[in-house]
Amino acid sequence: MILYVLRRLAAGLVLAVLVTMITFALLSTSFDDVASSIVGSGATPDLVQDQKAQLGLDRPLFAQYLDWLSHAVRGDLGLSYFTSEPVRSAIAARLGVTLSIVLAALLVTVVISVVLGVLAATRGGAVDRIAQGVSMVGYLVPNLLIAIALVYVLAIELHWFPATGYTPLSENPARWVSTITIPVVALMMSGVAGLTSQIRGAMIGELRKDYVRTLRTRGIPTRSIVLRHALRGAAGPALTVLSLEFIQMLGGALIIEQVFALPGFGQYAFNASLQGDIPIIMGISLFGVLLVVGVNLVVDLVNGWLNPKARILS
Repeated sequence: MILYVLRRLAAGLVLAVLVTMITFALLSTSFDDVASSIVGSGATPDLVQDQKAQLGLDRPLFAQYLDWLSHAVRGDLGLSYFTSEPVRSAIAARLGVTLSIVLAALLVTVVISVVLGVLAATRGGAVDRIAQGVSMVGYLVPNLLIAIALVYVLAIELHWFPATGYTPLSENPARWVSTITIPVVALMMSGVAGLTSQIRGAMIGELRKDYVRTLRTRGIPTRSIVLRHALRGAAGPALTVLSLEFIQMLGGALIIEQVFALPGFGQYAFNASLQGDIPIIMGISLFGVLLVVGVNLVVDLVNGWLNPKARILS
């Protein structure tokens, strides 16, 4: 298991290097535009070249990347070109906003999906049709459209929740809940759709297996069979889908944070890409890859715990 974890971490680091290298190469085409933006409206070719030299953007591309990588390995992601704010601290300050929304959406997604998926698989009928209807809505309706509809109904018409803004949990827990409720609901809809379908299908498959029939003949209560045995068997594929939903929610947070004016990771990345703030874009790329690698590793370890066969195959 330790060797497996080390192999995955090594592969993750290689992936991080490749992604950031490609990102830096793509950004190199905008070096002149970045320097012009920093100089301002009075930019002349000479001023632009001086600014590029000051930022080190006139050096060979590979030398620039190696310089960035050597600092990144030590935890130094550089300074923003436009605000001079350390990139690492800027990402850390905004990450809490995004993670509070994404993790809350993920938690609600898991609860709703497990309940709907298990009930649909065990009871069928109207419950199954409701679960499939919820999945259909989540698949077909974009998160942005859901967000706009929720703002109009719950914030503008009913005044139940604020339309924009964010209050940290440490400041006012009740206000924090009210500010993230609509973004969480908008973000979780597609996740509920995918995870409910997965759990429903996996549970139906588990309940048809021989070991379930054996447990029934031994007089084991149905509730115990479903929750202690079948659900555990169905959890492996569901966790894989959940990890993909987590990554998708991080991407969806980019749009949601713009709609609700939330000072999070997604909005920070969006603004940096518009400005061409290369240190921020590189730092976000690196962090995004490491986060995805970490989530996938955790999912694999949990799958190994739930399913010893998966652990042996690893």
